Amino acid sequence: HLRSGTRVGRRARVGNFAEIKNSRLGNGAMVSHFGFMGDAEAGENVNVGAGVVTCNFDGKEKHSTHIETRALIGSGTMLVAPVRVGAGSKIGAGSVVTRDVPPNSLAFGAPARVWRKLEPEEPPEPSEPED
Repeated sequence: HLRSGTRVGRRARVGNFAEIKNSRLGNGAMVSHFGFMGDAEAGENVNVGAGVVTCNFDGKEKHSTHIETRALIGSGTMLVAPVRVGAGSKIGAGSVVTRDVPPNSLAFGAPARVWRKLEPEEPPEPSEPED
């Protein structure tokens, strides 16, 4: 379900029963099934697992979530806005992210905490668009 204010980049994929509102998905980003992304921005080649929710409303105001390039968000994770997940980071399944996660970090738990730094991965070479 793509609601108003949603922009989906080239080669981005949205799974069944996902809802995206007032958000931007970068090129090659994936949002799996049964998720909700509201007031969020996902960079290029981000992978958002099944059942991930961006918790954008605190009862009074809407807040935004930023998921930077090549980040991976494990299934069933809650991202409690305002929050930023740094480029190349990985969030374990079922986590509750209440604080920013630095780039190239592994974080998990409820509440999520950074367990270790990851080696930066080289971005993939750009491929020719599929017809």
